[in-house]
Formats: sequence, C-alpha cells, structure tokens
Amino acid sequence: MPVLGSPVKRGINVKSRIFIMGSGVVGAATGEGFLKAGHDVTFVDINEVRVRELRDRGWDARTGIDLADEPESLIFLTLPTPNDGHRYDLSAFTAGTAAVGRAIANASAKHIVVVRSTVPPGTTEGLVKDTLEEASGKVANEGFGLASNPEFLRAASAAEDFANPWMTIIASRDPQNVERLRALLSPFGGELRTFTNPAEAEFIKAAHNIYNATKISFWNEMWLVAQKIGLDLDPIAATVARSAEGSINPEYGIRGGAPYGGVCLPKDTQGFLGFAGTVGVDMPLLSAVVEVNDRLAAIVDHEIEKVAHADASELRGQSGAAPVTERESA
Repeated sequence: MPVLGSPVKRGINVKSRIFIMGSGVVGAATGEGFLKAGHDVTFVDINEVRVRELRDRGWDARTGIDLADEPESLIFLTLPTPNDGHRYDLSAFTAGTAAVGRAIANASAKHIVVVRSTVPPGTTEGLVKDTLEEASGKVANEGFGLASNPEFLRAASAAEDFANPWMTIIASRDPQNVERLRALLSPFGGELRTFTNPAEAEFIKAAHNIYNATKISFWNEMWLVAQKIGLDLDPIAATVARSAEGSINPEYGIRGGAPYGGVCLPKDTQGFLGFAGTVGVDMPLLSAVVEVNDRLAAIVDHEIEKVAHADASELRGQSGAAPVTERESA
C-alpha cells in the first residue's frame, strides 16, 4: 500500500554523490537541481557534443561512468525511451543500464540505481534488474540498490518543475532505498508518496501522461462538434471544467473495475454520439468510451453470474440435493 507523505518544508540536505546517466532535457534539469541543492553531481552522456556543452556550463560531464573509487552514490537513469510505433524503444536505455552494471562490477561501495526515465510497468524489476545483475555479477538490493523515481517534468519548464515539484513518487522493495531517496528529495517540497513495488510508480507515470492526453483529445473532439454547429467551445469548456465532478473531484471515477451506471451517463454518451453523427462528426474517443463501458459491464455481469452459480452449487452440496432449511428441519 502507498504511504501518503504530507507536504514538507524545504530544508538543508546532506551532500550526496550523484550520477546522471543520460543528460538530455530530463537529465540536465535533474542534475542542475541537485547541483543547486549542494550535491556533488556528474553528468554522463555518450554524445560528445552534449558533454562539451555541459562542461561549458562548468559542470562535471563525462562520456562514461567509473565507480571504482567512488563512495556510495545515487545513479539516476534519465536515458531516452522514445516510442517506436506502439511500443517503447528501450535500446538506448538498455545500453546505458548495462554500462552502469559494468561500472558497479568494479565498485567497492554500494550504489543505488534509480530509474527516472518513463518506462513500461515492470521494467525496473525486469529489464533493469536483470541487466544490472548480469553486467555486475551482483544481486539487486544486496550488491546494489534499485528504485524507481519517475519524473514529472514539462519540457518547456523542466528545471523549474524539478526545483518546485507538485508530486514526488518513490518506489523500492528495500525500505532503506526509499528512506535514502526521501531524504534526498523531500527538501524540494511538494507532496511525496512511496510504494514498495516499482511497477506501481512506473504505472503512475504512464497513466499520468495518458490521462492528460485523453483529456486534451476529449476537448478536441468536442471542439469539432462545436465548430460544426457554430458554437464557441472556450466558454463552454471553461464552465464544464468547473461543473463536472470528474474535473473538480480528484476521487471521482478513479475506482476501476465497475462500469458507469445510473441514468445520465449511459443516456448522454450514447445519445450525443448519435447526435454528432447527424451533423457529420465522427467521435472515435466517445465511441471508445461507450465500447469500454459496455465491455466492462459484460465482464462484471459474467463474474456476478459465476459467483451466483458457485454459491448455488455450494448450497446444493456435493450430492446435488437441495439443502434443508432451518424451517424445514424444525
């Protein structure tokens, strides 16, 4: 279960040794934030041009990582994970992780590897763990620490977002890793939540971005209908953003596993879908909303039917005879 951390006041952090693996937008913002907080930071990137740019800023930047003579450190994986069609391309991420594993093989101190890149759920304890163990010859959370700390940085304001986070997520099987990262990150402020399963943190990051993408797509689809019938969507959307419980109540609609019901939601989703068709606007997102709900309703009905059938079988007993009720036995 996640542990909800209350907002913390900024404080003075103990100086940490930090490596940033992959020094693009996320890596640079992460490392810069740690530098400004007084930590000892080294940026690592295979792109020599990028390394020179970082050095020109006065930062310690290298093309490789060497941990042979390093004290205990935190190694943040901020490596690129672009999409290739409908999948993540983890080739650069895997190569960078393997380089860290080889460096850990020659390390005498215990280092904590922190996955900060956006990756599919299960990657930290799957690909990352396996790659590090194979390359280092050491066991995760024994010879080295392993944790997840997904980033929530916008490209246009990455440095500011790192310095002033609204949410920080930490996940690790080892409570010591969690506490080490809590001590490092809590002075930046914001709400902090911890998990024991790194896959939960990875899922949060993916769902975070997908939710934002879905909301944008919803209003783009509604904009098409509004344009078609001559309405200005801006004041409409601004009003709905304040009137719809799904917009103003963070707890609304987040309990998965049950279809929406009642009178209004089924009626208006299907009715508006038909209305859009009459004005010549295709609404694939709304169509998917109806389809997903209908599919889940069928699944739930099937599960209820299975449970009811199992209960009835149990009542009949193994012999198949009808059970004797208390009234009948009296």
